[in-house]
Amino acid sequence: MSMDRKLLDILCCPVSKRPVQPLPDTDLERLNRLIQEGQIRYMDDSEVEAPLEQALITDNGSRIYRVDDGIPVMLEERGLPGSALEQPPPRE
Repeated sequence: MSMDRKLLDILCCPVSKRPVQPLPDTDLERLNRLIQEGQIRYMDDSEVEAPLEQALITDNGSRIYRVDDGIPVMLEERGLPGSALEQPPPRE
């Protein structure tokens, strides 16, 4: 399910006010793997209990926001650190 372009044009990070864009599928898969391994926490330090169906990332990569049932969850405390994607991928 793709996000409406008009909606993406008006959404921004509630903290930095930076524009957001869809998180690429490869990054989403990697982020979900890290969530499953318990390595990712929300900005309020609570546990991320479910994988992300879709996500938005700020244009500078600093924050990630989940999208549930097509609805962006743009709450400061429910942001995820974009730095999580900077970690080297796990060896298989």
